[in-house]
Amino acid sequence: MKIKIKYLSDIEKVNQISKGNWIDLRSAEDVVLEAGKHYLIPLGVAMKLPENHEAHISPRSSTFKNWGILMTNSVGVVDFSYSGNNDQWYFSAFATRNSEIHKNDRICQFRIVEIQPPIEFEECETLDEKDRGGFGSTGIS
Repeated sequence: MKIKIKYLSDIEKVNQISKGNWIDLRSAEDVVLEAGKHYLIPLGVAMKLPENHEAHISPRSSTFKNWGILMTNSVGVVDFSYSGNNDQWYFSAFATRNSEIHKNDRICQFRIVEIQPPIEFEECETLDEKDRGGFGSTGIS
């Protein structure tokens, strides 16, 4: 699959790693974070995703440890129609402590997935399966 990418900042180039299927994204600028505030951190890229595909953006495993930020909507979704020349991708962050992110710091990651096919719901009286024990019960004997 080929993805057209436009760099809106002179950040390091986006590359897929040899192991794993998530691709790191970097901050496109230095950001001084103040605890309790929201930030839209530019990622310095715009992409033309294939039709019927979307990108899912999430924090890297070390993002909270390193900068004390949480992604405000838990996951970012970039639709294939968000593909204009200046449709920059962002990381929506809430700072839990004072910190500083530097340009080119790897703060999040993304992967490309096919969009969900059309779904038709069929109402029924029973689902004909054994109950698993309710919400939060997985793994309890």
